[in-house]
Amino acid sequence: MKIIFSPECIKYNSSGHPESPERVKNTYEYLKNMKSEQPFAPTNMYCKHIQFVEPESASDKDILLVHSQGLLNAVKTGSFFDMDTPALPNIFDYAKLSAGAAIKAAEFAIQGETAFSLMRPPGHHAGKNSVAGFCYFNNIAIAIKKINAPRSAILDIDCHHGNGTEEIFLGDKKVLYVSLHQSPLYPGTGLLSQDNCINYPLSAGTDEKEYLSTLEKAIIQIKEFAPETVGVSAGFDTYKGDPITNLNLEIGSYEKIGALIRGLDMPCFGILEGGYSTDMAQCVYSFLKGLE
Repeated sequence: MKIIFSPECIKYNSSGHPESPERVKNTYEYLKNMKSEQPFAPTNMYCKHIQFVEPESASDKDILLVHSQGLLNAVKTGSFFDMDTPALPNIFDYAKLSAGAAIKAAEFAIQGETAFSLMRPPGHHAGKNSVAGFCYFNNIAIAIKKINAPRSAILDIDCHHGNGTEEIFLGDKKVLYVSLHQSPLYPGTGLLSQDNCINYPLSAGTDEKEYLSTLEKAIIQIKEFAPETVGVSAGFDTYKGDPITNLNLEIGSYEKIGALIRGLDMPCFGILEGGYSTDMAQCVYSFLKGLE
């Protein structure tokens, strides 16, 4: 299991913002701990096979596979405005590094290795011409475009609908986009399926049983599409303790989610999206155990 991570991604912060450096820092430290072989720990309590890999920044050319020149320039100069997505110092560099980490994870996947990008900022709300919802560039969209497989699928399990990803790929016959998300909830999209974008809106309070049943349907649709690669927009804000959402998954639910995805038996990579609870590190680890 390759974990793409750079300490650079925890160097920026917006005071009071839920998309904080601590959520990734704590997860990295938790995974690093679990990687260590501790003779007193049960074998299922750590992952011996985790390997941390440093990413390289995406190029401007990579960003332009998905986004307009206008958006690239706006993020570079900080000349944009979104209440949730602040124009922080050097955010262009941090966003390019996060996009590069997604590309690296996708490249590992097509080489037959499962990989997960543990980086920020997230990406799935960023559209062709817009920042939104803590997202500057759409990491998973850039990675999928970069590897340019004949057929790819994106499974979005963040609690919020990936409106940016849907906008980018709607009508693209090479890509299947499938999202499970709470509704109503920001950004208010993803109520209906259309063309190659399949949406499963879930009511507040949805528990593990209902969620996994819905995910099984999504997995069947991905199998029928028969992609060469599956990218997962992995949000952990579906957890019952998340402070800004209302689904009811347990920590152990994520291992079951990972196992269902692993059951596709296809090259797979994951990209961190949301997740804001103090238990996020355990949720991520649970997911990676299932995925591996």
